[in-house]
Amino acid sequence: MSANADKIAQAESHFGVRFPADYRHFLATEGSMSRFVPPADDFLMINSIAELIEVNEAGEFQKYFPGSLVIGGDGSREMLTYDFRRTPPPLVLLDVSAQDWSSAVHQAMSLSALLEQFPETGWKWEDTDASPS
Repeated sequence: MSANADKIAQAESHFGVRFPADYRHFLATEGSMSRFVPPADDFLMINSIAELIEVNEAGEFQKYFPGSLVIGGDGSREMLTYDFRRTPPPLVLLDVSAQDWSSAVHQAMSLSALLEQFPETGWKWEDTDASPS
């Protein structure tokens, strides 16, 4: 097992989840990203495997958002988060001051979908994919 695959397995064990295949592949091949993405010109950051535990524990995300896993964000207040309460886990955006899941804004059903659409759409700031309550 490669060192990177071992780190991924350790992080999955720490959080008690199996990462989606496309996210595992991203971590194993790309590792991380932090850049403005044209033409949307929005900033997209995806944390490295080494940063996952620290980032999630710093904000006590597991306490306030059980089933969450922050993997990145917009480089400011918005956290790109997997919602492991659902299968497959979608990616949502949560502000660092959010009080509960009702503040989550759906971004994509997978990391692959997010990376494909992001250059055109950038961040979604309103949850247009939400079903009525």
